[in-house]
Amino acid sequence: MSSASPETSPWQSGLRGARANLWPGLALQVFALALVASFYLVPAVHAALAQLMVFRQEAGAAFAIVSTALVGGLLPFLYLRRTGRFDGWQGLWLTVFWAYKGFEVDMLYRLQAHFFGTGHNVATIVVKVFIDQFVYGPLLAAPDMTAAYQLVEAHFDGPAVWADWKRPQWYRRRVLPVLISNLGVWVPAVAIIYLLPTPLQLPLQNIVLCFYTLVIAHQTRAAPASTVLAAGPT
Repeated sequence: MSSASPETSPWQSGLRGARANLWPGLALQVFALALVASFYLVPAVHAALAQLMVFRQEAGAAFAIVSTALVGGLLPFLYLRRTGRFDGWQGLWLTVFWAYKGFEVDMLYRLQAHFFGTGHNVATIVVKVFIDQFVYGPLLAAPDMTAAYQLVEAHFDGPAVWADWKRPQWYRRRVLPVLISNLGVWVPAVAIIYLLPTPLQLPLQNIVLCFYTLVIAHQTRAAPASTVLAAGPT
């Protein structure tokens, strides 16, 4: 995430982030689409993912919590720690935070399946993508990730973070650029994710999250730590 400076509007900041994310996002979308196509067209891939689906259902919420903590928090922390910008407490915070996000995203997928069904027709996918990206993202996912990464970047200086939260237009300054920069990557990505059966949606989301987070971390090693937030599935 990169918040807008006084000279840069949130739209300009978000569009700049979207342009920077364009090619990594396209590559991951192609990968995700190939994986989904292989699930339906390649028997060996279907059989392997069917076994994963069984394990996923047996493991329940624990799978979502552990896997998302690993790919969203621990792996980026281990990579970025080499830059000297993260310490152990920050890594622990990110791992715990992404463990919670795994539970949250898993609940989103389950609730969407409950209310809108598990069909793969265009109408169902459009509704799920809209709820995911234009309701859940702006109202919950982006704000809580922004707040979490502000704490990391501030080295848990609570008063400083609280002071920024109290400044006018916190959402416009901090959250809106992230939402804009994410749209070009995650709208197509989640549309592809919702083409899979519900038990496989979180595993695919985590694969995309893992590689995309590491790509963004590599691109932004000299930038503020919260830049990696742009990899989040908002």
